Amino acid sequence: MTQFQFGVLLPSSNTVVEPDFYSMAVPGVTAHGCRVWIDEVPTEGETNRQQPRTAANETQPAVQRLLTSHPDYLIMGISGPTFRGGVDGNRQWKERMHEYSGGLGIANNAEACQRALNALQVRRIGVLTPYQSSASSDVIRYFNEAGFEVVAHKDLECPSPLAIAQVGEDECRKALLDIDSDEVEAIVQAGTNLSFLKLAAEAERWLNKPVLASNAVTWWMALRDNGIEDKIYGFGRLLSEY
Repeated sequence: MTQFQFGVLLPSSNTVVEPDFYSMAVPGVTAHGCRVWIDEVPTEGETNRQQPRTAANETQPAVQRLLTSHPDYLIMGISGPTFRGGVDGNRQWKERMHEYSGGLGIANNAEACQRALNALQVRRIGVLTPYQSSASSDVIRYFNEAGFEVVAHKDLECPSPLAIAQVGEDECRKALLDIDSDEVEAIVQAGTNLSFLKLAAEAERWLNKPVLASNAVTWWMALRDNGIEDKIYGFGRLLSEY
């Protein structure tokens, strides 16, 4: 019997969030997606600079469609808007989402990462993104404003939203090794269309430190926000221990 229904907002180009969430499923919890239109445009240039405005305009109608399924809670399966504008930008974004949804709670990647790092009691972090530097600067800003020290970061500079899902495990593994050092207490990955779930869990063993995958962290926030304390194994320490 379903106890909780999560409504999930997805980019139209995203092919990773849904299978990731399904793989971390717990009994009695279901996730139901609605897609927000995202143009398949280069991640640099004037067209891309208009993308946040396009996505913002598409978000409210997507929320309204999700509400017809009567979800108990929402999950934002798009990372970028949750980091944009730093901590205050995230607060303003959440206020808009609460207005759109009539007050439903919403898990989002920026806040979920902040909560996870606090739970793990780490401050010095490395950050991996699939973005160009113009977009990853929002991620770095958020973490700095939230009280963390970003001591290393790497951007994979994927040329388009769809290209993010095509990044291979070898490239991600090399990026992790480039970021890692004795100064880095944990590594955080942003970008929901980057397939990173299983690699993050494996990397925790050979790096001997927390490695937080975007979709795992957001799913963890959604579960714990709703009092669902199931421990999920195979996806890293956060879901199995916290």
